[in-house]
Amino acid sequence: MHFGAGNIGRGFIGPMLSKSGYKVCFVGRNKKQITQLQKRGQYQVTLANEDRDSFIVSNVTAIHIGEADDVAKAIAEAEIVTTAVGILALKDIASSIARGIELRLKSDNPKPLHVFACENGIKSSRRLKESVYLHLKHSFREKADHCIAFPNVMVDRIVPVQKNKDSLEILVEPYKEWVIPRSEIMSGYNEIQGAHYVNSLDPYLERKLYTVNTGHCCAAYFGYLEGYSSIQEAMSDPGIRSRVRGVLQETGALLVHLYGFDPAAHHKYINKMMKRFENPHFNDSITRVARSPLRKLSPTERLIQPAMLAFKYGLEVNYLVRAIASALFFDYRNDEEALQLQEAIRKFGLSEVISTMLMIPADHPLHGQIIGEYHKIRLQNPHMTGSSFESMINSLRL
Repeated sequence: MHFGAGNIGRGFIGPMLSKSGYKVCFVGRNKKQITQLQKRGQYQVTLANEDRDSFIVSNVTAIHIGEADDVAKAIAEAEIVTTAVGILALKDIASSIARGIELRLKSDNPKPLHVFACENGIKSSRRLKESVYLHLKHSFREKADHCIAFPNVMVDRIVPVQKNKDSLEILVEPYKEWVIPRSEIMSGYNEIQGAHYVNSLDPYLERKLYTVNTGHCCAAYFGYLEGYSSIQEAMSDPGIRSRVRGVLQETGALLVHLYGFDPAAHHKYINKMMKRFENPHFNDSITRVARSPLRKLSPTERLIQPAMLAFKYGLEVNYLVRAIASALFFDYRNDEEALQLQEAIRKFGLSEVISTMLMIPADHPLHGQIIGEYHKIRLQNPHMTGSSFESMINSLRL
C-alpha cells in the first residue's frame, strides 16, 4: 500500500517496491490517475539522462482515498505501507491507516506490518505513528506494538513538477537512495531491492538533509534573487554555483564533526550532489524547490539547524547566513507561506521574525549577522519588493 500517487510515489517508491516483487496499490485523490492505474496495471518511468532510458513499472493498482472500506481492507492484508504525501499531510491519512490496522488486528493477521513514511523530514515515521495512535482504540495500541513497526527512513530522488500527455508517465533523475535502519525492522520482513540497510539512520538522514535539501533550497533562494526560473539555470551561474558549494562545505564540516565522515569521501558526495542540481536533462522550477519558506526556515529544518549547530561548534557559517537571508526575500505570490513571511516582516519587522519564526534569540550572534546580510542583499537587489522599507527601518532601530 502506498499513500500518494504523485511524482515521488510513481517515480520512486512504486518502482522500487514493484521491482522487489510486491504488488503495489496506490491510494490517492486524483480520480483520473486512480482509474488509469486500475485499468492498465502499469506505467512508464523515464530517466532524465542523455539517452532518456525508460522502463515499465508493472503489477500495480489503485484505490481512491474516499473508498474507506477498501483502503482499510487492503492495509489489513498488506506487508508494507508507505507514504509520499508531504510531511504536513501525514496527519490527514492517519485515521485511514489506523482503521486498517484495527481491521488487521481483529483478523489476527500474524505477519508484521512495516509502515514507512517516505517524506522529507527527520523521524517522519515516528510522527506518523503518533498521529495513527491518536486514532487507534486503546485496546489495540499494545497489540499493535508487537506486530506493527514504523521505521524512520531516508529517501532521496529529485522528481520535478511536470505535465505529460500520459497522466501516469513520469520523468525522474537517475539517482535514488532509500536508507532503512535494520534495528527498527521486525522479523519476517521481505527486503526491498535497492534499499540501503544500515545500523544507524541518523548520520545518513542528516547527511541528506544538510547536503541535498540544504543545497537544493539554497540554489532556489539564490536563483530567485537573480530572477532565474529553474534550478538548472541558476546552477549555470558561476556565482550561484560558488555560493551553493560554499554552503555545502560549511554543512560538510559540520557533518564530519558530528559523525566522523571521511572528509575526502564527503567531498565526493558534495560533488555528486552538485551535479544532480545541475542536471541539464530536466527543468526543476525554482518556485517548487523554494516553496514553503516558513517550514524550511523553522529551527529544526535544513537552514537554521545546521547554522546554529555549526556556530555552536565554532565552525564557519558565512554562506549559511547568506542563504538564510536570501530565503527571507522569497515572496512568490502563489505561495501562501511566502506571503505570510513577507506580511510578518512588514508588520513586525525583520528582527521580530528572526526571533519568533526562526527562533534565533535577539542576543544570539547569528541574529545580527542575518540582519546585516539581509540589508546587504537588499542593497544589491533593489528590485526585490517582498519585504518593505519599513521592515528595514524597524530592524535598524532594534
